[in-house]
Amino acid sequence: MTAASTAFFLDAGARGQRLCVHTPAASLDGAGAPLGQILLLPAFAEEMNKSRRMTALAARAFAAAGLEVLTLDLLGCGDSSGDFGDASWADWQDDARIAAAWLDGRALPGPDGAKPPLWLWGLRAGALLAPAAIEAVADRSVRLLLWQPVTTGKLQLQQFMRLRVAADLIGGQAKGAVQAMRDQLARGESVEIAGYRLSPALAHGLEAAQLKPSPRVSRVAWLELSTREDAGLTPAASMAVQAWQAQGAEVRAAVCQGPSFWAATEIEEAPRLIEASLAALTAGDDFATQPAVPPEAVAA
Repeated sequence: MTAASTAFFLDAGARGQRLCVHTPAASLDGAGAPLGQILLLPAFAEEMNKSRRMTALAARAFAAAGLEVLTLDLLGCGDSSGDFGDASWADWQDDARIAAAWLDGRALPGPDGAKPPLWLWGLRAGALLAPAAIEAVADRSVRLLLWQPVTTGKLQLQQFMRLRVAADLIGGQAKGAVQAMRDQLARGESVEIAGYRLSPALAHGLEAAQLKPSPRVSRVAWLELSTREDAGLTPAASMAVQAWQAQGAEVRAAVCQGPSFWAATEIEEAPRLIEASLAALTAGDDFATQPAVPPEAVAA
């Protein structure tokens, strides 16, 4: 049985505290050693809030399968210290580093002297924080579990700005809205978008962020969602997967049927995504050769 999750505040020094939820792994071998550790790198702004139920369900499922899970609220998000408008991209990178270091400090070497693998669970733009987390664990085998990843921050920023454009359309003031926001940020001023105050330091850092193939990453589980049962990866995703393979990583990539829960009006669930994730997280040496989506995740 999975032990109960524990909420606590992780010390970020002068930058305050970060609310974390730790879910220990169920003991599957009688010794209590987890099969691996997982760090959630959360989605951006309101996408994070819409995803909370899915990430909580997944964390419990992962822990029941023998993996230790840590989730956190970044600076200015949820119940962590600070305001969203005061956060910079560098702050969030530091948050990813301290969370990864906390998990790393708990990892015990196995009989072979190696620590269990660390999975960085990147949800949407959270994937862009993976390079910072990798920096904090120099001697670990690092793997990526990517849920509908955004691999260029410029795209996430553009999508976020369109929320303001949509609101201005209703008010008849959409003309030049994006350029006006960019001009405001260039002057060092924050902009208000969908109830969030976006600082220049966060906007510029996010826009420059990228997730590129790294030799430090041994496995990548790239999972996307579609309401269609026969959907395939987009051309951009296929190219990214090929780049990771060329770097030497083992890759599983698939599209699971389910709603875009991070952008839904109501809170949605995508159980098939969790099933496909579990199959990837617990796979053995056949990681890259077995179907990326298990039969139970595609059943009608």
